Amino acid sequence: MLLKFALRRLAGAVPLLLLVSVVVFALAKQMPGDGLGGGLNPGNKDPRYVAEMREKLGYDDPLPLQYFRWVKDAASGYFGQSFLFKMPVGELIGQRLPATLLLTVLSLLITYGSSLTLGMIAGRNPGRPVDRFILTASYVTYAVPTFIAAIFAIYIFAVVLNWVPLGGTVTAAASRGLWSSLGDRVVHALLPAAVLGMFNTAAYTQFLRGEIVENSGKNYVRTAVAKGISRSSVYNRHILRNSLLPLVTFLGMDIGGLLGGSVVIENLFSYPGIGTLFVAAVSGRDYAVMMAVTLMTGFMIVAGNIVADLLYGLLDPRIRAGYNGG
Repeated sequence: MLLKFALRRLAGAVPLLLLVSVVVFALAKQMPGDGLGGGLNPGNKDPRYVAEMREKLGYDDPLPLQYFRWVKDAASGYFGQSFLFKMPVGELIGQRLPATLLLTVLSLLITYGSSLTLGMIAGRNPGRPVDRFILTASYVTYAVPTFIAAIFAIYIFAVVLNWVPLGGTVTAAASRGLWSSLGDRVVHALLPAAVLGMFNTAAYTQFLRGEIVENSGKNYVRTAVAKGISRSSVYNRHILRNSLLPLVTFLGMDIGGLLGGSVVIENLFSYPGIGTLFVAAVSGRDYAVMMAVTLMTGFMIVAGNIVADLLYGLLDPRIRAGYNGG
């Protein structure tokens, strides 16, 4: 049943993915120069050059033909040539993507690890000093703008305390062993990942705390306690599980959303990932890179929503039954 549910969700995502590709293609065609392949230099205004390159690249062909040709190339991993970096866009993204993925994974681990821990502590102790302290801290954290938090974090932890590197992804003189290299990359990504996940940590802590408090007062909980079931079993099997269900939806949205949110953080921390690549492409009008990153981000958001639905169906059989006509 779960496999059938997963296949239906994947099939339902195909039209959405096609819509994302159509929107990105339409945006690219509205840009001056060449928004898709990077074959046209937007800085060269010579009419003869423009006419010659448009004919060579097939930009005078009917739009449907251009779209299907672009989709076919994109599906094979070819997104054109970056005139700013003088290399294929796919290769360029492949160089930057691992750093951003590491940043995203660390941010998700910090966000959900912290919010689950703090939310459960606050939810099991409503109205007590520890609950009020966690709520106050989360409200303050939620109110601080990300760029302000990043500046203070850099100054305190990188400049004053010197606990983490000031920027970059690796230390030039670091050992080239597998584990030491990975550890060095994690250390470089730790501070930006913590700042990137700070906003969501505060929000999810409050959300989970509220869900636990609300579910603790439900009739089925009181019935389970009246039947003699231990409080810990009731909490783990009924209260916590039902409280975590809505949080699963956020996980799917975060998978794609953090790729977009990393633009500010990566530039503030001089962290060479997809975010800094996108800003450089915008500044240099490298449209092929811009469109490839936009398309990838859109696909990641759709994929994240699919993951959220699958996890939701795994935790709640009623969702699977609804999709399967039960």
